[in-house]
Amino acid sequence: MARSGLRIAILAIEGTNCDEELRVALATLGARPEIIYLKQFEGRDVDPSERRRLADYDVLFFPGGFSAGDYVRAGAILAARVRASIGSDLEEFVRSGRLVGGICNGFQTVVELGLLPGRSGGRLGPPEAALMTNDSGHFECRPTFVAWEGGAFPALSGVPKGTRYLFPSAHAEGKLVLAGDPSARLADLEANGQILFRWVAPDGGPAQYPWNPNGSFGAVAGLTNPEGNVFGLMPHPERTFFRAQLPDWSRTGSAEGFADGERFLDAVLRYAERRA
Repeated sequence: MARSGLRIAILAIEGTNCDEELRVALATLGARPEIIYLKQFEGRDVDPSERRRLADYDVLFFPGGFSAGDYVRAGAILAARVRASIGSDLEEFVRSGRLVGGICNGFQTVVELGLLPGRSGGRLGPPEAALMTNDSGHFECRPTFVAWEGGAFPALSGVPKGTRYLFPSAHAEGKLVLAGDPSARLADLEANGQILFRWVAPDGGPAQYPWNPNGSFGAVAGLTNPEGNVFGLMPHPERTFFRAQLPDWSRTGSAEGFADGERFLDAVLRYAERRA
């Protein structure tokens, strides 16, 4: 499939606010992203011409923001509404091998759906983890670095382990907490290759606050499901897509061109093209 034929759904409800940034990034890469409100998938209170079917898309993104005001827990209300309305469609989408990505609030939502860390077969279920309040007790918004763990995520299969990306963080609830015995659960995720990214310091070394902005267990900044087609990360690749978005672009060169977010999202779309 040509990149121009790659249909991407960016799911929005009240409170999501990074959908347009993500749409621009994906469109710049040549795909066909569309911001779709949940009620369009539900067919509720919309004109028939605005009705959409999840099965017609190649990739689904849950974008960042504060869906439903982040009441109860971040992402919990959106997850409950998705489960109740299009849950079976989403399970079939995941089982088909198509990509589902969650960024920041989207990562929180996918965890609340039970898709991350995930069960075999793409089944929804009770959360097996949560993204809890940052150790600092407040909203953290700054440039941060993550490193690719060299795991099972097929979109980055050709990228050397340890490759660093500068993605900004902007969240109050990003501390990953795993159910059960956290150390044993983390070891299982590592053995399965399900750690997508870890927070690192600017020199690539272990991250302490503020480079680990939330105190996440094991410095985990992103996860995949066992099959590698569902992924989520707390920082925002769409916010360092263009060089002009970098915090130091005026000291390091021209504002023209692209940055680390483009490298990551391009790899995601390249993989989606191969399997479409």
